[in-house]
Amino acid sequence: MLTIEVIGLDPPCKKCLELLENTKTAVAVTGVDAEVKKIWTLAEKTREKYGLLLSPALVIDGMVVAQGKVYTAERIAGLL
Repeated sequence: MLTIEVIGLDPPCKKCLELLENTKTAVAVTGVDAEVKKIWTLAEKTREKYGLLLSPALVIDGMVVAQGKVYTAERIAGLL
């Protein structure tokens, strides 16, 4: 099972919510066995763990694949 994290601000901005929805759509369309987690905080611990400078961020199995961008569901599906 893949672990996918969408990391953003609290309260979540429009881009954070859009990335979360695109991620859920990509998982549903591909049928990949994945758990999508939303993390609405850019706490120091989270920033240090992933080296994040921008939000929103998309992390797949511990690897940052995007930050500061909203990938489409199709692009995310290609990463899965």
